[in-house]
Amino acid sequence: MTTETRLAFEHPDARADATAPDGPLDRISLRDHIVTVEIGAFQAERGKTQRICFNVVVEVRPIADPVDDDVDRILSYDRVTEAIAAELAEERLNLLETLAERIAERILQEPQAVRTFVRIEKLDRGPGALGVEIVRSVDDLKTKPVSLHADTGPHPHVVYLTNAAVTSPHLQRWLDQLEQRAEPVVLCVGPADLPAPQTGHRMTQRRVDLLAIEQNAWVLASCDERCVVVDTRTELDWAMKNGQIIVWAPSKIVLDAVDGPGADVGDPVTLAAWFAEHIDASDLLLIGEAPPAGPVSVPLLMQDIAQSGL
Repeated sequence: MTTETRLAFEHPDARADATAPDGPLDRISLRDHIVTVEIGAFQAERGKTQRICFNVVVEVRPIADPVDDDVDRILSYDRVTEAIAAELAEERLNLLETLAERIAERILQEPQAVRTFVRIEKLDRGPGALGVEIVRSVDDLKTKPVSLHADTGPHPHVVYLTNAAVTSPHLQRWLDQLEQRAEPVVLCVGPADLPAPQTGHRMTQRRVDLLAIEQNAWVLASCDERCVVVDTRTELDWAMKNGQIIVWAPSKIVLDAVDGPGADVGDPVTLAAWFAEHIDASDLLLIGEAPPAGPVSVPLLMQDIAQSGL
């Protein structure tokens, strides 16, 4: 076995040693850290958890002065496990590559960190471990915007429209007024007033119910060319920054959420309330609908369909 092949399957610590840059660097490592999460792009990986194994090495600048047994002067192992936990809690991911990149970026925010090796493996997808390994340095961060994971995004105004509101003669006037608001506007709807197919299976029924809402979202978008249907967080962020009136298609964001809506997605008002909380909305306006049964953490407003003002 060649040295290159052997190093490819060694712990990242061996690769760090073999590719060490000029000058001595200290290293801390995390070995065989196993977490059970939901992750994966395949349909068979949705709605169930699997074991993920993390092996991480962080090269750090040597401390010139005596450490004096002071934990605050070193890069703690906890910062590595916290980086993993924080990224797993951020959202449900499809790719190990995405997770590895985000963990590496978060680790390299630490002042002592110089370079990090991140290996992630799925333990339950086959007879062996399936995974990825990346190496990133602080120099790599200079070529891309640094994410500080801070709350710097907009706080949109979320509006739930019943089907009667969608067909109301006041709709155009409402959209005119909403377009003038300082904060972004996101419209939510429920399914059309038609019997939905019943599958008799919880996971497939969830998909059917979400798709029924998405069909109605496109119906709303057809009412006014200013309305743009979005279904990913990236599209949502872009549309909010560019002042578009957004219509939410819920499937992807709901299915990818780590802390998805606890209630059945067949209750569209409760789903809209969850979404408003999920994107840290400024408030939730219900037009032609009663408030959800459970508690809502964002300010809740209600309006009768007969009213023409917002």
